[in-house]
Amino acid sequence: MDRVFLDANVLYSAAYKPGSRLRRLWELPDTELWTSDYAIAEAMANLREDRPGQVAELERLLASPKLHRVAAAEADLPGGVAIHAGDRPILSAAIQARATHLLTGDRTHFGPYFGRSVAGILILPPSEYLSRR
Repeated sequence: MDRVFLDANVLYSAAYKPGSRLRRLWELPDTELWTSDYAIAEAMANLREDRPGQVAELERLLASPKLHRVAAAEADLPGGVAIHAGDRPILSAAIQARATHLLTGDRTHFGPYFGRSVAGILILPPSEYLSRR
């Protein structure tokens, strides 16, 4: 069973464009979806600013029984991991959720870790994860 942690930009994109391929994440068998209150707040704030009409769509996705939440406290990250301060809560929450994968579109901050495991969590862009499934 995959435990897939969704970054704020994945939540945002799934709600922004209902026809998005990202919606397949909610349909995959043997997959638990996880996110954090921090990621939800960030996605919600960005949707309210950019696409207020899609806030209800995000709320619908968040209400799915397939999606679990973790209220993460910032955890110590493994040595040698240099993540932007704004993304530390995302990686910390993924660790707390015991995720097997962290999906993010943030190439600027997480890009150097794409395809690598950090604390046992494989960091991937969503498209690569979906291609593997």
